[in-house]
Amino acid sequence: MAVSTPAVAAPANPPRLAHRTGLMLVVIAIAQLMVILDATIVNVALPSMQTSLGFSTENLSWVVNAYTLAFGGLLLLGGRVGDLLGRRPAFIGGVLLFTLGSLLGGLAQNSGWLLGMRVVQGAGAAIVVPTVLSLIATGFPTERERNRAFAVFAGVSGAGGAIGLVAGGLLTEWASWRWVLLVNVPIGVALCLAAPLFIGKSPRSEGRFDFGGAITSTGGVALLVYGFIHASESGWREATTIGSFVGAVVLLAAFVLIESRTSQPIIPLRLFASRNRSGIYALGVAMMGSLIGMFFFLTLFFQNVLAYSPLKTGMAFLPLSVSIIIVSGVMMQLIPKIGQRLPLVAGTVLITAALLWLSAISADSAYLSDLLGPMLLYGFGAGMVFMPMTMVGVSGVEMRDTGAASGLLNATQQMGGSLSLAVIITVYGAATSDATGGAAHVLAKGASAGFLVAAAITIVALACVVLLVRPVAEDAAAGTMPGADAGAEAEPGLTADGSAPAPSAEKPE
Repeated sequence: MAVSTPAVAAPANPPRLAHRTGLMLVVIAIAQLMVILDATIVNVALPSMQTSLGFSTENLSWVVNAYTLAFGGLLLLGGRVGDLLGRRPAFIGGVLLFTLGSLLGGLAQNSGWLLGMRVVQGAGAAIVVPTVLSLIATGFPTERERNRAFAVFAGVSGAGGAIGLVAGGLLTEWASWRWVLLVNVPIGVALCLAAPLFIGKSPRSEGRFDFGGAITSTGGVALLVYGFIHASESGWREATTIGSFVGAVVLLAAFVLIESRTSQPIIPLRLFASRNRSGIYALGVAMMGSLIGMFFFLTLFFQNVLAYSPLKTGMAFLPLSVSIIIVSGVMMQLIPKIGQRLPLVAGTVLITAALLWLSAISADSAYLSDLLGPMLLYGFGAGMVFMPMTMVGVSGVEMRDTGAASGLLNATQQMGGSLSLAVIITVYGAATSDATGGAAHVLAKGASAGFLVAAAITIVALACVVLLVRPVAEDAAAGTMPGADAGAEAEPGLTADGSAPAPSAEKPE
């Protein structure tokens, strides 16, 4: 129906709404940064923690592993929480849980206390991260705003690890190791106060919670992560390692059986039917694994070979962090013009080249002449990949499945970080078992082998992207939504144009 006067036509995106979504983006970006950097912020504080709480050398690695194990193992469950309870309550609840773990962890008086609170932090992060992605996918009304939000998310996610290393160095040298945890408390409180003001209510999906799927998926993923981590420390033939893998296979097989039969699965198996998302899941595994592996080896090299202090080690990663942020911002402007597939392919090529360059590392390598170049190259590639990887991973799903889809995307990345690092560390151990020379030569030889394995993993991921991820133009030609399952009909619960139906069947928060 024609409008008789322009004065009564509502603007496509009123200034008040744009202001609200902008503030919401600030809130969720800070939350994302808080939980992502916590995976690395403790690294440079580990020696101080060991002295203070009496960790053995063998158990010290679990300060990091306890967080990533809980984070990766509970992400699938966390993604569904937002769908069933509403995204705002899930966000606040996850931040509260994370903040509580940070507070009690910072006050820890023994090693067991600290490890338990790292698990609590990981559980809170497992709720926050998929909820943040779901808020981006559903809370920004225009494609331009969603692209901007995804760019911010990608930059924060990509740079969070490096920022954590810098922050950990600052806090450890200038205050105490306890502040690498306590620093989250005022941030978490502020986020909980701001969330009701700037994050709107969302509908809740009808139905029951899939407890069977939640238990088997969480247990299976946790055992798989634990098995690889334990194998890197105790060997592949050790009884606990074998038992963990057997238990993981049994639980994950039960998960698939349950999900194929229940009417309201925690992870709809149809999410795996998309060629695009399958390629993105493979890329997520390789990306996070190579990133964590690079942090691990370069941190050791900086401190043990170049004799950097914790603070200087953190500062050495700043060029990587800045390059990811800058390139992610450029991608925000380019992706609407060039699509998502080109930066995915080109970025993965750059990442692979950077890892191959780093594999030339030796005991004589210097920061400026030998390490800065490949770190910048990696940052350029990661900045190109993070935003389109996130966009494709959560696109083309039913509104009620956005939390599950974002949880699965992040689960593959966290699993990739834990599992790939375990494989890389195993190769490192094999390469250094018969190495000769001083400690610097042994470390460099093992790191070189580790970077080669990381490059091989990204080559496999590159093949998956090339073969599975379709160009946006082809999706449009096929009449599907950008990023939707190629050639698929509109999924139940969506109208023909891809919009959500009237929310009469869903409950408000």
